[in-house]
Amino acid sequence: MTCWYEGPLAAFDTETTGVDVETDRIVSAAVVVQDAPGGRPRVSRWLVNPGVPVPEGATAVHGLTEDHLQRNGRWPSPVMDEIVRELAEQSAAGRPLVVMNAPFDLTLLDRELRRHRASSLDHWFETVPLRVLDPRVLDKHLDRYRKGRRTLTDLCAHYGVELTGAHDAAADALAAMDVVRAVGRRFAARLERLSPAELHTLQAVWHAAQARGLEAWFARSGTEEPVDPAWPLRPELPAAA
Repeated sequence: MTCWYEGPLAAFDTETTGVDVETDRIVSAAVVVQDAPGGRPRVSRWLVNPGVPVPEGATAVHGLTEDHLQRNGRWPSPVMDEIVRELAEQSAAGRPLVVMNAPFDLTLLDRELRRHRASSLDHWFETVPLRVLDPRVLDKHLDRYRKGRRTLTDLCAHYGVELTGAHDAAADALAAMDVVRAVGRRFAARLERLSPAELHTLQAVWHAAQARGLEAWFARSGTEEPVDPAWPLRPELPAAA
């Protein structure tokens, strides 16, 4: 029987106006589908005119200028609908969804759906199970004592994955997928008997523990900085009084 990391996977990534999931916007997104390692990926891309200013700092990361997005991007409402439909279709087809640092991208998508579609990510997955594989959470749990950062670029270097065109949504999604496959092979003895559904549940526990550890490290460093333990989606903030 083929192990999940040798079988069909989908991957999702976004580029954004910033790093605040509550206020920043998606400017590009991609879903990459691959039926087997080394197989030709099928890529769906979206370019979005977010309707808000695009900071120069964000453009410096992904190269998408406000002018380019205004000229070539589509309005967010139909795009967010297309993205979430694609993710739901991939999940319904039984493909686990690879998302690097899932609480960022999935929460951003959820907030965009609420903002533009009066909907939510949870609504789309009430009957279709969402099975997320987060290379950052998996690597940090399985190789927890390794020193150094764990960005996508770092993980690609560590696992020997080629990353061409970093901070392009499609390139990052494909690289994250390759990292997940590499993690699966390296830690096969610990992962091959677990299904994606079981891993989804375990990653929520692992991420919460990782968040508590990071928060404790901040405290020891003299920085009282809270770290959200929720995975793969952060809960909606209560409405301001």
